[in-house]
Amino acid sequence: MADESKLRISSDLTIPSTELRFETSRSSGPGGQNVNKVESRVALLFDVDSSPTLTTEQKVLIRSHLATRMSKKGTLRVVAQKHRSQTANRKEVVGRFVGLLEEALEPQAPRRATAVSKAAKRRRLDDKKRRGQLKKKRRDPVDWES
Repeated sequence: MADESKLRISSDLTIPSTELRFETSRSSGPGGQNVNKVESRVALLFDVDSSPTLTTEQKVLIRSHLATRMSKKGTLRVVAQKHRSQTANRKEVVGRFVGLLEEALEPQAPRRATAVSKAAKRRRLDDKKRRGQLKKKRRDPVDWES
């Protein structure tokens, strides 16, 4: 990050730091006695829905790929508490945020429909026959005479 006021996500996307909000809290991770008094856990909050930087298509991609990390109001939340210092956790959370957005905005290759091969069909049927034979062997023989 050459410019602290902007966060470069990709060659065509840069998010101003004014759109990012950081929250700190006490971490459950390492820290010894510090863990009870220092707020080293860092959460990065980014309001995807109201971001003027993102296009509508980018917002849709982010919402679909990162739905589990977002609130109903459209806020993306990324948390780091691995390190003992707030500074290190802040760097890590920014790195994770950039990685998540890069991955979400990466164009997906269209899926090509393929037919199941004859060999795969044959293997499946052979496995089913083998399984059926195994179950047949487990059955008690029926004695019709008694």
